[in-house]
Amino acid sequence: MVNAYDGNAADILEPRERAMVEERARLLGPAYRLFYKRPVHFVRGEGVWLFDTDGNRYLDAYNNVASVGHCHPHVVDAICTQSQTLNTHTRYLGQPILDYAARILKTFPPELSHVMFTCTGSEANDLALRIARAFTGKQGVIVTENAYHGVTESIAAASPSLGPDIAGRKRIKTVPLPGEGQKAGAQFADDVRKAAAGFEEEGVGLAALLVDPIFSSDGLRPDPAGFLRPAIDEVHEAGGVFIADEVQSGFGRTGSHFWGFERHGIVPDLVTMGKPMGNGHPVAAVVAAPAVVAPFGKSVRYFNTFGGNAVSCAAANAVLDVIEREQLTANAVAVGAYLAQRLHRALTGHPAIGAIRTVGLFAAIDIVEAETGKKPAPQGADRIVNAMCDKRILISATGREGHTLKIRPPLIFETGHVDILVEALCDIIGTPTHDIRAGENPTDEV
Repeated sequence: MVNAYDGNAADILEPRERAMVEERARLLGPAYRLFYKRPVHFVRGEGVWLFDTDGNRYLDAYNNVASVGHCHPHVVDAICTQSQTLNTHTRYLGQPILDYAARILKTFPPELSHVMFTCTGSEANDLALRIARAFTGKQGVIVTENAYHGVTESIAAASPSLGPDIAGRKRIKTVPLPGEGQKAGAQFADDVRKAAAGFEEEGVGLAALLVDPIFSSDGLRPDPAGFLRPAIDEVHEAGGVFIADEVQSGFGRTGSHFWGFERHGIVPDLVTMGKPMGNGHPVAAVVAAPAVVAPFGKSVRYFNTFGGNAVSCAAANAVLDVIEREQLTANAVAVGAYLAQRLHRALTGHPAIGAIRTVGLFAAIDIVEAETGKKPAPQGADRIVNAMCDKRILISATGREGHTLKIRPPLIFETGHVDILVEALCDIIGTPTHDIRAGENPTDEV
């Protein structure tokens, strides 16, 4: 796993931390993983900051779960108020689920007019696959080579980034990450066409293409805008549907649009969402075209005890309030542009830096071997991620080779926070920071 504690730093952990690591292993078993070579122990969050047991604060430039900031007062208040009033399942009539459904559907094209609620993005993707297979009568699913879509049995099989030894992959085909430049669309469409043809030859047929519209787990491929359209045409030609996994690209993160698929000028058949939807509260959903969900609804009774409950809908509704009131989509445009400018100005030309890709408040930086300037350097990326953590700034790494730095802060990130981030990167990588700054860093703000 990229950027994981491997147990080799136990001797440098404080006794308290070492005891917790040992207790985790004893109580939680061997499958869980911790971030960073020296795991961090957080006890409080506020805005873009996380605080450890000694009161040290860390700049969070990674967690899209707390999309509107850790412990946002408006979201916390909405959860508490609804919890004190009523929380029950969706088989009784209730207004909160209807209010939120109507509101979230207004952010979609009119062709997408049904929403079904789950608790997690994994569940949402699982449900979307069930719907796609019921609609098409086929089983095959196409994903990219390092995709991550969740942890249920069927979705883990469609998440190559989890590792090679996942059962159920006979109905899954992977295609390479889209290239960069004007040929990206044609290349990706051709790979999708070949995979779909392979399913037909095997008698499986194509049910769906499932991708994150910005390919974040593959290392981020947002551009050129529109390059996805030819691949979607191939999917429909083969009788399949397109599922847009918006867990990482949705809710205004790309800045220019509320949903990542909008950058490509396409309308998916199904859209899934999760993590940022409730700012940390477990709520997720599938949005669907009525014709696509109709066969599933006719033959299957769907019910989710917690999906769409009143407290979840209160949290999700409050997140939309904050995005609108604090103009966070516009903030992603402005601060994202500043982030891109600072990263390119400070890092371009350094021998250990490959491509720098950004879209809104999401950035990816390829770390390469300085001698060649091309070969991926996952160990270099790992070193930078952990050195940033030592400087109390949280980022991670991603991509099939694990050599791509992943920067994905809460949507409330400001230009001063960008300055802190970029200057720390420059110090670690060993390059001048140049003189592009927003002004005084907000080092006294919490």
